[in-house]
This record gives sequence, C-alpha cells and structure tokens, in this order.
Amino acid sequence: MSVLTRDEAQTRAKLLDVHRYTIALDLTTGDETFASQTVIRFTARTEADTFVELKPAELREATLDGRPLDPGTLEENRLPLEGLTAGEHELRIDAVMRYSRTGEGMHRFTDPTDGETYVYTQLFLDDVQRVFAAFDQPDLKAVFDLTVTAPEGWSVLANGITEHLGDGHWKAATTPLISTYLVAVAAGPWHSVRTEHRGLPFGIHCRRSLAPHLDPDADELFEITKQCFDRYHEKFEEPYPFDSYDQAFVPEFNAGAMENPGLVTFRDEFVYRSAVTDTERQTRAMVIAHEMAHMWFGDLVTLRWWDDIWLNESFAEYMGYQTLTEATRFTDTWVDFGVVRKGWGYDADQRPSTHPVAPEAVDDTAAALLNFDGISYAKGASALRQLVTWLGEKDFLAGINTHFARHKFANAALADFIDSLASATERDVHAWADAWLRTTGVDTLRPVVTRGEEGTYTLQVEHKGSRPHRIAVGLYDQDVADEGRHLVLRERLDLDVPQNTPQPIGKRPTLLVLNDGDLTYAKVRFDTDSFKALTETLSGLPSPLTRAVVWNALRDAVRDGELAPTAYLDAARAHLPHETDLALVQGVLAFAATYVTDRYVTPEQRPAALTTLSSLCRDLIRRTEDGDNPGLRLIAVRHCIDVAAHPDTIAAWLADGTVPGGPELDPELRWRVLARLAVLGATDETAIAAELERDPSATGQEGAARCRAALPTEEAKARAWEAMFTRDDLSNYLFTATAQGFWQPEQTDLVRQYVPRYYEDAVALAARRGPAIAVAAGRSAFPDYAIDEDNLRLGEACLRDADPIPALRRKLVDQLDDLARALRVRQA
Repeated sequence: MSVLTRDEAQTRAKLLDVHRYTIALDLTTGDETFASQTVIRFTARTEADTFVELKPAELREATLDGRPLDPGTLEENRLPLEGLTAGEHELRIDAVMRYSRTGEGMHRFTDPTDGETYVYTQLFLDDVQRVFAAFDQPDLKAVFDLTVTAPEGWSVLANGITEHLGDGHWKAATTPLISTYLVAVAAGPWHSVRTEHRGLPFGIHCRRSLAPHLDPDADELFEITKQCFDRYHEKFEEPYPFDSYDQAFVPEFNAGAMENPGLVTFRDEFVYRSAVTDTERQTRAMVIAHEMAHMWFGDLVTLRWWDDIWLNESFAEYMGYQTLTEATRFTDTWVDFGVVRKGWGYDADQRPSTHPVAPEAVDDTAAALLNFDGISYAKGASALRQLVTWLGEKDFLAGINTHFARHKFANAALADFIDSLASATERDVHAWADAWLRTTGVDTLRPVVTRGEEGTYTLQVEHKGSRPHRIAVGLYDQDVADEGRHLVLRERLDLDVPQNTPQPIGKRPTLLVLNDGDLTYAKVRFDTDSFKALTETLSGLPSPLTRAVVWNALRDAVRDGELAPTAYLDAARAHLPHETDLALVQGVLAFAATYVTDRYVTPEQRPAALTTLSSLCRDLIRRTEDGDNPGLRLIAVRHCIDVAAHPDTIAAWLADGTVPGGPELDPELRWRVLARLAVLGATDETAIAAELERDPSATGQEGAARCRAALPTEEAKARAWEAMFTRDDLSNYLFTATAQGFWQPEQTDLVRQYVPRYYEDAVALAARRGPAIAVAAGRSAFPDYAIDEDNLRLGEACLRDADPIPALRRKLVDQLDDLARALRVRQA
C-alpha cells in the first residue's frame, strides 16, 4: 500500500476543498466482505491531477462527474483523478471491501460464547480506505452522511444519533466537519444502556455475552462520564460539539480506546469479567476522561498533519489525569501516572528511536504511526504539566480557549497553538516550546548539599540536560515522636533549574527529594545521606506522590546501572509490605517481575530473586487476611502466582477454586494459575481443554492459547510457532496470547532454536499481514528472555539486511536497545 507523504498531502490540501461524503455500507453480503458505496462532493481550486485512496477487494465502478473511470487504473490504494477542472465535482465509488481480523479497518468478530457477530471500524491513522473511498488526510475535513444495511436484530452506532428505518436499514445524523480518520460505525446485537445528561443522549454498549458484567458497572461508568463532561464544560468555553455521547466496548481492539466523535470505542477488557482493584477502575476512568478530552483536542480542533499528534495525545493524557483528579473520587491519579506512564515515557526517550514531542520530520503516514508511543503520550503530558506549573493554570486555560475559538471545526499546527498561548501571557512561550517540544532525551537532576557556617546547609542542583525546570524540593525530617520510622515534611521549596545561586536549606534534612510532587519530566538522583536514609524510611514518606518519585528514581538507577537490581528487590521487600497506595504496589511489583527477575539479574541470581518476590507476596497476603484491603490482596495473589517456582501451592488453589481466606478463583485467576502451571510443566492439554470448556469466552480462548504455547514440550512450541508465523489465521488478540505464552525464562534451552528463526519469520509475517500484526510480533513475540550477545547480533543483522516494514523495524530497534541495556545492567 502506498503511504501518503506530507508533501502530497500539502499539495492536495491546496487543490481541494472537500464538502460532503455520502456513504452506504451493506453488512449483509457475507462473512468475508461488505459492500461500500461512496459519493464525495468536492471543489478543485484549479486544473490539476490528484487521487483518491481506497483498498478494495473489488472496485466495481467509479465515476467522476458522471464520466466512468477505469477500475484498472487503481494502483495499490490510489485511484487517479486526472484532468480535474476548477469548480465543483462529484466522485462516485462502488466497491467491495474486506473485513479485518487484525483490528484495522472494519473488524469482524464472532463471539465464541453465543455465536453472535459484531463489526466495528478503527480508521486511525489511514485505514479509512479499507472501509470507503476517501481523500485520507486530517486537514481535508468534511461532513458525513452515513447509511448502513445490517442483519435483522442488529443495532447500528455511529458518530451521530442513528435511526432504524426498518428492514435492517439505518441512517446516522449528519456529522459536523470532521476528519476522515474519525468516522466510526459499530454494528451488531449490542447490549445497550442509555441515559441523558444536559439534554444529550448518553449510551454504553457491549457484546450481549458481557451484559451481566457491564450492567453492575453502568452507574459508575455514567457517573464518571457525567462528572468529566461537566468539568470540561467548566474549563472550556466551547461546548461539547456533537449531538450524542456513546461509549462502545468492542472486542479485539488494538488500542486502549479511540476518540471517534460521539462514538468512543474502548477495548472490552474494560468490561470486567473478574475481580479488579480500585486502581484498575481508576485506569478505566482515566481512559474515559482522556477520550472525552479528545472531543475538543483532536476532534473539534484537529492537527493539520501527523507531526502534531502530540496536540491530540499529550493534551488528552494531561487533561484526562487532571480532570479525573478534580472531578471524581479518584483524587490520586497522578501517582499512577508517575509510577506507570512516566516510566513508559522515560524508557522511550532513551532509545535510539526517540523523537521530539513535536517532531519536524514526519514525512509520511508510515512514519507518523510510529510516534504513538510513550513520548507523544506520557512525556508530552509531563511537559504540559510542567507548562501549567510555569505558566499558571489561569493563563494556560485562557490560551486553550483562544485556540478553540480560533480553530474550531478546522485544523491547527504547533505554531497556531503556541500563538494562542502567547496571547494569554507575558512569558516567552515560544522559547519554552523550543526547549521542551523540539528536543529529545531526559534531563537528570542531582542534588549537591554543602555544609556552611554554623551547621547550616545549601542546595545546588547539578543539571545534566538543556531544559529549564520549575520544581519543588521536599525537605524531610525523622518523626521523633514515632522513633524515626516515619518522615515529616519540614518544608517544600520552589526552585528554578538551572539555578543562579545556591539555595539555603537550614539544617541538614534526613531526606531531600528533588521534583517532589512530580511536576517536571526528569530523572532525579539523591545525595549520599539521602540515599542511605531511603533504605530505612522510604515507606515512611507521607505522600504517595513523593513515594512515586522515589520509586521512579530507583527504577531509573537500576536501568542506568547505578543501582544493583537485587538492591531494588531488597527495597521492595522492605517497604511494599507497608505501602498503602495500590498503584505503587502494582507498579513496583510489575517492574520487579518483568524487568528485574526476568531480564536484569543473571540466570544464577534468578531463583533467589523469585524467592524474594514470592516471600514479599506472601507477606502481603498475610497482611490482608482480615479482608480490609481486597485490592492489595488481589495484587499479591496475582504476583504470587506469576513468580511461583514450584507448582504445589497454586495447583492446590486451582483444585480448591480458592485461595485460603479468599479470593475465590474467578476466570482471570484460574487462567493465570493454569498458565504458570504450564510453564512449570505441571499441567497438560487435557486440563487446558477442560478449562476452556468451563470458560469458552473470547478471553478463555486467549487463555487457552497462552497456556498451550507455554507447555514445555517440543510439540507444543512447534504448534505455537506455526500458528503465529505460518497459518495467518490468528486474530490480533490470539496472536498476542500465543506469543505471550511462547517465550519463558524457565524454558530458555527448549526455545533456543527459535531465536534465529524469529527474525526471518517476523519480517515475512509483517510484510504479509501488515502493521497491526507487525507491532504484536515485535512487542509480544520478540525473544526478550534471550539476554545474550548472539540474540543482539541476530537482531542487528536483521535491521541491517532484511528490510522489515516500518512498524516492525521500530519495535525491533526498541527491543534490541532494551536487550543491550539488560546486558549492560548484568555486567554492571
């Protein structure tokens, strides 16, 4: 498929003014394809040639102003429109399109629980051409009229209110001006719950088989939605710009969610079939807030080209966390951001594939797709949080509202946004943008504490990097009333970095924390005395956000080879039993299990590392025996299963259907236990088949695929490899589940032969099946437990000689850099 270049988009935007799309989709023509008819009305400003994009199974007919076009001129995904004259035109396209099984275009899914079928669109970034013909670039906005013919018993959702005309015919209300990638359709026998808020219809929708799990959460989902909706109307002068607000939880979705105007689609794992923690509910609420922010940032005002994707994602990320904190019961959301999302940003920003928050060299859509990463989301949101700290929220919001007023239902670029902000403040926002949005990498801040006269001290911040920072510095002393087990905040200082003069801090604090409150984006280190104090007092810090800053600093120190991985485990062992914030417990355990025990410690150290984590989890389970903290107990049970070195205890849990003292094993925990037993060679195909019969859902199918791939036999590995890399019939979710089961640190010798095969087979697979599977192959199927020089050399040779498609190349670059880092950590 030909990708659209920025130069081509700019040329076409100068030529065309697109007015209206009239689209008719027929979803009753079979299981493999659907019919798509499109009428595009547009104006050409001058005589020229151009093209329209579509990727059909069959192009049946095309006419321009009534003149037939030769379907044979369609080359890859481009149909030439030659000899355009200045003035108005009408293009008609009649095509047959393929359903997708990879979450791209029009995805089709049949629920194994009840046999019901659902379809939905995911048209981001340039997949609209898999559904209907379009001038597929964000700055050619138009209005859309949509009709859908669907099987009897289905309902149809779209960007606007839909009306059933009878006999399976549905019509959606005409949209305002929106970009092509934001058009949305979801059709099937949906289970729907509806309400109204501020005069607008609100709805939530899911598969029928998930109705028993959605209904108990409907009140919570609507409450979060309404609270965020009202808070955005307090922040933004421009009212919500669409006629309804539907949220559909759809199967096998590639992202967390997608901000289609009036019809947000979410991965339906957010409809919880099993027990979850309050932090996981907070995450779901944050995604709701994030996607709603997009109704203004991205949908009302849309980027002109994909180099400004941060104008969508960074803003939605920042606004999602901030608004959730202000408007809902989830008041500590920045802790979760600090311990989970910022790590994602820091990691991405230290790889060779790093890029500025607002890059200048996004030459085509393939390159743009690679930038949906921790930089565009987490780093960008961190930069905005620093901007608000520096600018003040009043001026920040004034600039935002100016931006909406100037560019509503249109497109804008970085320069437009900076001009809007500059209109609301005397500060040099342009210089700030150059320093923060056009640069790469992570600054490092290190305290230098110097003793002065009469026992007083000063602080100087050693700054490695180029960005200005406004930070808070926390000075903490031991709580003498508590025999030193807890710390109290003596003072929090505001400090601009770089400093002009040393900062007086009075007497020497027990602990000094840079970036207290996590208001900037930088790695922080500790002076010698503070680091020593941390080993005894970390859990005694009064604020969970301060503790998140400290845990992030320890995480960075491990990754940079400055702190032994075993020292991180020791800190977790000492302090997590006293931790009260679930996001921190989950974040620290996740890093300890995924990176420390599985990658950073040597094979000889791994058994002891697993024993440390297992002992820690048992402590947490004992701590929660009274039932007062079920979320913490659930986290501990999950990780106790994942790090089990021997099968007896967890096998007994599975046989009994419960952990002694609770919880009972719900489907998620049962599959988790069975997967670990498979890794340990303590179960077999008979047990997996029996569990699948017990839970034949889509999630059960994934659990079975994960377990089968994890069995430690040559036959099981061969079958899993063939399913992933040869048959090409796995959906995106089943591919990922199979890949997750395949590579296991306990099975290094068994799968060693597949390490060199991976590179050749992944390159071929990505070329055949496209970007979504390429990302899954690079993320989940990569042999990341083969921490050795041979794997690194094989990967480097692949990048040099095999020419993988961009989506896979980017994943391989990142994985190989992580592999090289793991080797350095082991050597350190």
